[in-house]
Amino acid sequence: MKITAIRAYPVWVDHRNQLVVKVETSDGLYGWGESGLSGREKAVVGAIEHYEQFLVGRDPRQIGALWQEMYRSQYFEGGRVLQAAVSAIDIALHDIKGKALGVPVYELLGGKQRDRIPTFASTSSADAGTAIEQAKELVGRGWNCVRLFPDFSDDAVFEPRESIAATADMCTKVREALGPGVVLGIDWHHRLSVAEAASFCNKLSAGTLDFLEEPIRDEVPEAYEALRRMTDIPFAIGEEFSSKWQFVPYIERSIHQFNRIDVCNVGGLTEAMKVAGWSEAHYVDLMPHNPLGPICTAATIHLSAAVANFSWLETRVGVSDDGYMSKADTSLFPLHPQLDGASYPVGDLPGLGIEVDEERISKSSFEFWEAPHLKRRDGSVTNW
Repeated sequence: MKITAIRAYPVWVDHRNQLVVKVETSDGLYGWGESGLSGREKAVVGAIEHYEQFLVGRDPRQIGALWQEMYRSQYFEGGRVLQAAVSAIDIALHDIKGKALGVPVYELLGGKQRDRIPTFASTSSADAGTAIEQAKELVGRGWNCVRLFPDFSDDAVFEPRESIAATADMCTKVREALGPGVVLGIDWHHRLSVAEAASFCNKLSAGTLDFLEEPIRDEVPEAYEALRRMTDIPFAIGEEFSSKWQFVPYIERSIHQFNRIDVCNVGGLTEAMKVAGWSEAHYVDLMPHNPLGPICTAATIHLSAAVANFSWLETRVGVSDDGYMSKADTSLFPLHPQLDGASYPVGDLPGLGIEVDEERISKSSFEFWEAPHLKRRDGSVTNW
């Protein structure tokens, strides 16, 4: 069996682009993967075209060796663009090998350790009253882990200090309404500084939050260590990490408690399993990042099934401001994972257990999209 082609399809689905990648083989088998570098899909397509030049003609079953070759056989190794390309190809190679052997991908990762994958869902409103209603709706539908968001409705201006007090008040009221039994967290989308994040935490009473997601940027582990000394709320970080090496200081210095690992960014399932084992050795649980499409979900379900140190998988299901349950558009994927209540059943189909309507995807369009370029009121640039 040899790789004959690698096809990248950057297409607009729902409210964002998805970069879906197909690896074809001489035996007629094919695998699907997905890249996670949202907003820079064209750059990843270019990297995939470079990799295709030496991957065509190679045995797709030699996943580990091909991963090493894609990473190491260049002077400028790694980085988010290249690793997003490696991730998509690696996931597709696992899909192919699972199909070739007639087994689900999790069997390639050591076999499943659980039959169902618990998930967390999210509210969408920063208004305390509405957030309480949305959180209760999710709990009533079976979720015991709920994520909140600050007010991110303004796509032009974000003032952290203006948001901190209101968000702390919202979190406090949601906790009071839900009681102590529900796991509750909030995603700050790295919009705060260390001082701002500490101020936010200090406004919360003990037990309000069970995890604090991405409060600050992650380039400097020492900044997170400084914040760690100022609060006892567990940190959930790592969705932007693009290799096991980026996880090193966070895992080995006990900075965080939940790894928001993203299989479509970190280097695929090959790299994710290495991070998972390293995390297990330091009692860090996986809380995988899963904001993309059904291929990312399927790959992450297999990862989540095969590891011991797992907490919850992010799912793109939540309650919208109009009160209705919202979920990702899966119309381009005739076979895809489906929630059963608040968890994903672990299936037994060969490979990833997913199919793509390639005819429709090949005719779908790509749309250039930019994340909001936020500024403070003084005109200076701040984080999105």
